[in-house]
Amino acid sequence: MSISNMTVFMPSVLTLIGIPGLESVQCWIGIPFCAMYLTAMIGNSLLLIIIVSERSLHEPMYMFLGMLGVTDIALATTIMPKMLGIFWFHVPEIYFDSCLLQMWLIHTFQCIESGILVAMALDRYVAIRYPLRHGAIFTHHLVTQIGAMVTVRAAILVAPCLVLIKCRLQFYHTTII
Repeated sequence: MSISNMTVFMPSVLTLIGIPGLESVQCWIGIPFCAMYLTAMIGNSLLLIIIVSERSLHEPMYMFLGMLGVTDIALATTIMPKMLGIFWFHVPEIYFDSCLLQMWLIHTFQCIESGILVAMALDRYVAIRYPLRHGAIFTHHLVTQIGAMVTVRAAILVAPCLVLIKCRLQFYHTTII
């Protein structure tokens, strides 16, 4: 009995099937996902508006909280449109490069979130350990630098995986995900 070689060389389009076995009810599954997405967008947007408009909230802790809100908005916006497109509009195709970009964005934003949480913990540690010097240590300039470094660190940590997927993995067993 011969087994045929079904490998695909560098596919240009991948097919996302959604949740296997529940294709008939995926339109209903998309409703709670959309509701959670809208709730997260409204909540994080209100948080950002309050932090920007209230001058007393221009402290490092609230600035980190605002960064976390922006990251949550970006992460959810990276994931949900394609997911709802599959669930509601039956658009299962995604270009390979778009899939890599989406994967890079998802992992980068998740890494940014963890970095911001570590920065928030450091901020609280300094506030507890050195309460009188906290304002002098955590200046707005330092908070901006920490946010930039967390972002750069996340992008650099995730990039090699995508380069390896693009350059080294050229043969795929299937194009259905």
